[in-house]
Amino acid sequence: MAACVPPKKVFNKDLEYLIPAEEIEKTIHSIGIYEKRFAEPDVCASDLCAKAAEKLLEDNAIDRNSIDVLLFLSQTPDYKIPATAPVLQHRLGLSNRTACLDLSLGCSGYVYGLSVAFAYASMPGINRVLFLDGETFSKITSPYDKVNAPLYGDAGTATLIGKGDFEVSCFELMSDGAGANAVLIPAGECRNPSNEHNIKVEEQEDGNKRSGHEIYMDGMEVFNFALRVVPRSIKNVMQYLDKELNTIDYLVFHQANRFMTDFFVKKLKFDSGKVPYSIDRYGNTSSASIPLTIVSELEKKLTDEKSVVLCGFGAGLSWGTAFITFKNCNISHIFDY
Repeated sequence: MAACVPPKKVFNKDLEYLIPAEEIEKTIHSIGIYEKRFAEPDVCASDLCAKAAEKLLEDNAIDRNSIDVLLFLSQTPDYKIPATAPVLQHRLGLSNRTACLDLSLGCSGYVYGLSVAFAYASMPGINRVLFLDGETFSKITSPYDKVNAPLYGDAGTATLIGKGDFEVSCFELMSDGAGANAVLIPAGECRNPSNEHNIKVEEQEDGNKRSGHEIYMDGMEVFNFALRVVPRSIKNVMQYLDKELNTIDYLVFHQANRFMTDFFVKKLKFDSGKVPYSIDRYGNTSSASIPLTIVSELEKKLTDEKSVVLCGFGAGLSWGTAFITFKNCNISHIFDY
């Protein structure tokens, strides 16, 4: 595994233009985000992922011709058409025989994408799957939106999945499209094409300002949704495997906000010392947050056999939990683009 972040740091303490000074410290303490990384205007999620992939391939001396499938997961791709995965195949110098596929999902995306990678790697004739997951939410977030501006950062990650002698893995993948409007960019695609009205930044609910091309989130609805489904999903996976949660080595959550995930840990009665966080330095990087947290926080801790539960949840509404046995996982040191 490898991860790349932009060098530009943006600090939540500098949001006094948006949030009253007396509320900033309370906001930072609640969400647990002190700083984030923002990509420059000409840097996309694919650029960050390509750098992470190069690091992974070089550090592990991987033959590029041995990659059978390339998956790229992001909600901030390069273009509407073409897909970004074939562009990355060429950029990384992979074989023309590499199957390439774009995936699009929100904060549950890494768990879903990992299940796709596992499925491909389980097929005859496929030995290695390169899974790239990256987001540049700074490009789709209004700096004048009190809900979203303190949250999102940018990152790119790379995970190589191969055939081998591994222990059992288990995925629970769920969705509830009835809550699709809870996290939404309402304009810019076929349902609501771009026009002169929806590209304008206008005042919305509670004084927030954004265009129809920038992300909206009903924070309370997402919070209540996550409280309802996340602890249950983790328990379901452990019950299916007939394992006790306290026997696992690490529980890695999507880095939504610290208050929410701390609540999950208490509800599950799990050891907080086995729950890594990267949100304080990198913010909420959406689908990339789980692999980013593994790379930044568990680099030296997965060198032997470890059992890890991953849980992502968010836009869709969608959620996914996975039990994975990491075995001699080589993790490159996180680096700046």
